[in-house]
Amino acid sequence: MQYQNTRARQRSSSSDSLERVARLASQSAVVIFSSSSCCMCHAIKRLFCELGVSPMVYELDQDPNGRGMERALYKLLGNSPAIPVVFIGGELIGSMDRVMASHINGTLVPRLKEAGALWL
Repeated sequence: MQYQNTRARQRSSSSDSLERVARLASQSAVVIFSSSSCCMCHAIKRLFCELGVSPMVYELDQDPNGRGMERALYKLLGNSPAIPVVFIGGELIGSMDRVMASHINGTLVPRLKEAGALWL
């Protein structure tokens, strides 16, 4: 019985974390889930700043619910690296590789303009 209660709490916690990620991701034109000590996270934040975007950044290592949100992001990404994770206009873009591919192929800036993160 205790095992079932533990599993039910884990599912509830996972669901709460997923809902929190979705809510936070929709509150700004660009949202980055990050870790303050991660070099890839630093690079992605710098990319957006150099493009003239002011992203909302959530440092998961400084959030009491960060571990749960990181697990939720891991599931959203299909078990690929969970941070950094970028949302634009509330839509999941992905982690570093997807963002950089979008930047290189020229689709990132138009997407940022469409979301209202860039005006030029």
